[in-house]
Amino acid sequence: MLRNMRNAGRTWVGKVVAGVLFTLLILSFAVWGVGDIFRGGASATIARVGETEITAEMARQSYQDQVRRISVQIGQPITPVEAQAFGLDRQVLSNLVTEATLDERARQLGISVSDQLVARSIMDDPSFQNAAGNFDQGRFQQLLFSNSLSEQGYVAQQRDAIARQQIIAALAADISAPVAAMEAVHRYGAERREARFLILDEADAGVISSPTEDQLAAFHQENIGRYRAPEFRAATVLRIDPADLADPAAVPPEQVRSFYEREGEARFGAPERREVQRIPFPSEQEAVDAASRLEIGDIDFEGLAGERDVAEDVLNMGMMARDAFIDPAIGEAAFALGEGEVSGPVSGRFGHSLVRVVTIEEGRVLPFDSVEAEIRDEIAIDRARDRMRSVYDEIEDQRATARPLADIARERGFEPRLVEAVDAQGRDPAGNRLDLPSAETLVPEIFDSDIGIDNAALRTDDGGYIWFDVTGVDPARNRELDEVREEVIADWRSDQIAQRLRERASEMVSQLDTGANLQTLAQEAEGGVAAIDELSRGEASEPLDEPAVRAIFATRVGEHGTAPLGATRRVVFTVDSARATPFLTTTPAADMIGERLQGDIAEDMLTQFIAQLQDDVGVSINEQAYREAIGLDF
Repeated sequence: MLRNMRNAGRTWVGKVVAGVLFTLLILSFAVWGVGDIFRGGASATIARVGETEITAEMARQSYQDQVRRISVQIGQPITPVEAQAFGLDRQVLSNLVTEATLDERARQLGISVSDQLVARSIMDDPSFQNAAGNFDQGRFQQLLFSNSLSEQGYVAQQRDAIARQQIIAALAADISAPVAAMEAVHRYGAERREARFLILDEADAGVISSPTEDQLAAFHQENIGRYRAPEFRAATVLRIDPADLADPAAVPPEQVRSFYEREGEARFGAPERREVQRIPFPSEQEAVDAASRLEIGDIDFEGLAGERDVAEDVLNMGMMARDAFIDPAIGEAAFALGEGEVSGPVSGRFGHSLVRVVTIEEGRVLPFDSVEAEIRDEIAIDRARDRMRSVYDEIEDQRATARPLADIARERGFEPRLVEAVDAQGRDPAGNRLDLPSAETLVPEIFDSDIGIDNAALRTDDGGYIWFDVTGVDPARNRELDEVREEVIADWRSDQIAQRLRERASEMVSQLDTGANLQTLAQEAEGGVAAIDELSRGEASEPLDEPAVRAIFATRVGEHGTAPLGATRRVVFTVDSARATPFLTTTPAADMIGERLQGDIAEDMLTQFIAQLQDDVGVSINEQAYREAIGLDF
């Protein structure tokens, strides 16, 4: 949303505008809640904000766009159930209502956006610019096509987005962070502490007797959740890929040779590459004049580049193959030159240029003998892909007769994988992760199925299939004491040590509070006192871990405290001092703090502003129509 804010984002106001709107996608729905939801009405309208309508088509398109983005991010399509679990339906609806609220306010204020401003925002968008930083109409059209947008639709979106941005920028423009708040933030991050401490370990807990049977049983019951066995399932798994059906020996030698001759250079070699330099010119005449100077020796190529102040990354294009050039005209010119030669004026996509070839790296191809086996395997697998569909149909026909998958597999010469027990995380009862094919997909499918169900085969990345039968279900249960006795004994002992150390440490803190000396207490515990300085909030500092450091920062200077140090150790400490560097408003760090606080304040103001607008104009939602529009109800 609000793509054109990218340019405005160079200022803190722009950053606030961009950041806040994304936050509002979630927060605004919480603000206006579900109390305004009504049922009925025309299905073409799923929501109304004042006089601004949100149509079912707008909701459907926004939802599909968001699902597509998430799918690209995680690398696989997400189902409607998964999308709902992610909360995408609520986020999209919140997004639409927030935008409609701002659109309604823009309409009330009579804000209009000129064609020139919309055009400039599009042309300045880096997404639509070529390598030279100029607007590329072809790239613009390609991106619109890949996102299922028409040019008219995108322009309308930009016009609305700019109007919204003007409202928000006006609200956030004069916000400044109080110096007192900036100083508090500075001190919080810059504070450093010094402390003295002693560490109590297992030896300080005294002798821990072996637990009685009653103690173990009670501890086991009190902590029964620790020892719960997850649900395990048994399954038969059969994976068949084209490679399993391939017969390389059956591939004719002439077919292998033909493949090499046709694809060898592209597949088993490196193409010719050339190191190329380029000097751009604003007009063809200037390029012609420069070429003449080079020809008569008045100046060399590097000298000409320096004279014209050509940037290093523009001059040196690097070592490139013919098809790597963004501008085909430059590539053709470069590959028509010999090493060290300079072209005449070249007219291409980015204007006029002179091109020079610095070095030439010849292409090379691996000999046939070294790649023959690889080619034979590849051809055999390609052939097997054609057979894969027939194998799939044959197996599915046999499964339709309710025959066990294991019998079908062995009859066809394949050995099925018999999984004795796997949990929902893909682990066996010992906690080891099982090496299952496509486990991230297969394991959830096994747990979504049941014994006796004819499951749909899963498609593999290689073009094969995975079939599975659930053959057993062992429900989740609480393990009996005898099954986890050694684990319970170890946990009971650790718990006893921690409890004794906690009691002893608390007694030491009480003694310190009444005037005892930390060194004396350490000697009584047959230990020593250590000092540590330059402690930073939230950062571990050996031998203290992060929770111990956090406890030190939660204790006032001059006071005492205790904190666990792992499972079976405890630290008792005295906070000796705390200091922070002076806060100077003229430093870059102060500027960063100010910007961050300004953004936080602006977020709060904008959230309240959106909520107030929605209260003023009224928000109503046709929940049923929305669910139907995005495909959650059929």
